[in-house]
Amino acid sequence: MKKILYVIIGLCCTTMLNAQSVIGAWEAITTSENGESMRNVVIFAQGYQVLSTYEAKSGKFVHTNGGTWEMKGDTMTETVEFHTDDPQKVGSSVSFKVKITENTFEIPESGLKFSRIDDGSPGKLQGPWLMSGRVREGKIQTRDTNRPRKTMKILSGTRFQWIAYNTETKQFMGTGGGTYTTENGKYTENIEFFSRDDTKAGMSLEFNYEIVDGNWHHSGFSSKGDPMHEIWSMRE
Repeated sequence: MKKILYVIIGLCCTTMLNAQSVIGAWEAITTSENGESMRNVVIFAQGYQVLSTYEAKSGKFVHTNGGTWEMKGDTMTETVEFHTDDPQKVGSSVSFKVKITENTFEIPESGLKFSRIDDGSPGKLQGPWLMSGRVREGKIQTRDTNRPRKTMKILSGTRFQWIAYNTETKQFMGTGGGTYTTENGKYTENIEFFSRDDTKAGMSLEFNYEIVDGNWHHSGFSSKGDPMHEIWSMRE
């Protein structure tokens, strides 16, 4: 009986370690049909992930997909919440084998092999967030984060990506991402791709940020120069 118990505990620990080791950001460089170097970046936060592809040189956006994920042994299961190439996949789940080492994440059946960018550190805002409100004229306006229309932002230790989508209509509204830093109350985004306007690639935007009652307050000016004060809540 003890031997069986030890085996079960060992299997559980292995599963937990595999799931934990994937947290962070990963990158694979591929080449498009016209010879362009493509960056494929995936961010794993606890329970949620996003994969994006864009041209390495120009930042031209190509594709994104993502949603929830879980690991059992060496099998990962993802349930799609958004998919720019095939919206009909929204709501579906797919399982596949993965190989994870300290510095590589591989999906053998696809031939893709990612190299680790970070392990979820040192970012103070690492995790999945949902926009839960705005501050306008000094008044907080909240929004229901359980509704189908969502704006999610996923951050690793050094990278960020936001995605606007609707799980009910399967509509994708937009996304953008790149690297970020958090220093002295300032949150700075360095944009590497922006689906609505490729010319935004290369911009850096600085915002004020603070955590208030567990919520992330994010204020400053948008990429269009408009004043903004957003409130984000950690997604469970």
